[in-house]
Order: sequence, then structure tokens, then C-alpha cells
Amino acid sequence: MMNLTLRLPYRTPFATTPLARFLAGHVVPGLERHDPASGEHTRTVPTPHGPAVVTVAFDAPGHVTARLRVMDDADVPPVVARVRRWLDLDADPLPVDRALSADPLLAPLVAARPGLRVPGAVDGAETALLAVLGQQVSLAAARTFAGRLVAAFGAPAPEGLTAFPTPACLAAAGAQELREATGVTGARARTLHAVAVAAADGLQLDPGADRTATRAALLALPGIGPWTSEYVALRALRDPDAFPSGDLVLRRALGTPTARLAEERAQSWRPWRGYALLHLWTWEVFA
Repeated sequence: MMNLTLRLPYRTPFATTPLARFLAGHVVPGLERHDPASGEHTRTVPTPHGPAVVTVAFDAPGHVTARLRVMDDADVPPVVARVRRWLDLDADPLPVDRALSADPLLAPLVAARPGLRVPGAVDGAETALLAVLGQQVSLAAARTFAGRLVAAFGAPAPEGLTAFPTPACLAAAGAQELREATGVTGARARTLHAVAVAAADGLQLDPGADRTATRAALLALPGIGPWTSEYVALRALRDPDAFPSGDLVLRRALGTPTARLAEERAQSWRPWRGYALLHLWTWEVFA
């Protein structure tokens, strides 16, 4: 076991508070924890040599402090790469903010939170599976389902945490076992199993994937619609223009009754619609 502390630099500006609040609001019991006093966030990260544990802190300008606990020193570079994607540390916020500030609706939001980041994924399959558990339920319910999934199928990790179950493990379990373990509906369990099988069979869910092909593959699975495929594209594939136009919070913020009208309203934000979406989500939550 190896412990080290790193300073991960980023381009300024960086709206750290909304990102920290997003992480805190989406904590999966057992998989991660958030310290409200310090703002530190701790979670497991998959590596070839076993689950690592990473604690990140937004405690100094210009960099994120990351404390890593890894099984092997060879795991450090891939863990750092995953953390950078997860926190969107490689974003260049200036062109994004400049483009979105041209819209009268978004201009005050960008001014209030310059350098807003889009939370990414530590693991694409994990994000896709959690998105399924979050379909059409409250965030609290989604976290409960996810915690049950982790407890039932995850592997022990350092610091008392549990690693997220692998797609192969969930694919082998079957839909009925997933339903019994999590308490989701039969249809939701079948979707969860279908995503696990696809990921175990090689469906690529990371920034190197073909975005068009991956969207099509997701939409071909039972129970996966445009909202889920776009959410996965935004967070796991790191598509900055991903845009779940049917999202209810988004349409309420825009005052548009349909997904088609939301699409039309957002055309001028391209290719940064994902960042616009985060501004609108953040505005709805923290207004």
C-alpha cells in the first residue's frame, strides 16, 4: 500500500463550491463520503491492482489537493488521470464563459460562477449504471438504490469503503438478483442488467469512445432513452455539447414546455451546451 499527496493544477477561474456541492449531493453510501466541515470528498477509484482511495480538497487557489492510497505505484498515473476527468481539471474555462456570456439568460449565471465545471466520471460504466438507478426517481432514492447495489455486489476497499461492482459481476448476477438487492422495479433491474452486460461485453464508456456510436448503442438497450444517453455522454464521454433536452429542471429553467423547444433555444450555446446545462442546473439548486 502506498500513500502520497499531490497538487493537481487547473486553469482559472474555477467555481469550486458548486462542484463540491454536486459531489456532496450525489454521495453513494459505502462507495464514497463527504466531510461537510472540511469540504473533503473521499471515494474509491478502480485500478489494475485493486481499488484505490482518493480524497480531494478544494483548499487552495490554482490546484486541487489529492491524497491517494494505492496498491501499487504503477496505479498512480491512471488514478490521477481519472481524478482529473472526474473534476474536469483540464477544462479551459475562458472560451466557455465567453461564449455563454453572449446569451442574456446565461450571462448573469456565468458572472456569478465563472469557471463552472461539468462533473465527470471516475468510471464510465459506474456512471451509466448510476444514471439508470436515477431514472424518474428523486436523488435521495437513487442514492439509496446505489448504496444497496454497492453493499450487495461491491468489493472491499481501503478505509472502510467499498468499490463499485464491476460490470461483469452485475452481468453475472442477473436482473432478478439485481432487483432483489436494490429494490428497484423489474423493468429498471432489466435495464441495469442490460447496461452491465453491454459494458462487460466491451461497450466503451470513456472519453476515447466514438460518441455517436456509443449513444446509438445505449439507445438500443431496453429502458435507455435520450436523457440517459445524453447524461452519460456529458459525464462519461466528456462531450461538452451533450444536452438532455427533455430534462425537467432544464425546461423549467428555460421556460420551455417541450424538449424540441429547449433544443431550439440552446442552439446558440453550441458547442458548450453541457456547460450551459450545468449553469442552469446550478441556478435552479442554489438560486
